Amino acid sequence: MLDDDDVSFKTPLEFSFYIEKLAKELNINYVEALTNYCENHQVEPMDIAKYVNASLKDKLMADFIQMNYLPKEPSLNI
Repeated sequence: MLDDDDVSFKTPLEFSFYIEKLAKELNINYVEALTNYCENHQVEPMDIAKYVNASLKDKLMADFIQMNYLPKEPSLNI
């Protein structure tokens, strides 16, 4: 498992890579990985919002849609 003892992030990209590795290693989705990180480090999700970059945000949105927490976006079948 990833070493959580001394985790510090200088950029949102580093944080996103960490969350992606955590999700892959634990075989969970990005929402669960982010929640896991917050619980293990005793931080509120709002405290890490500044570290969520556009790529991770898109992946989180896709997970929320898949889990039916957000409405599915209509698509055109062309």
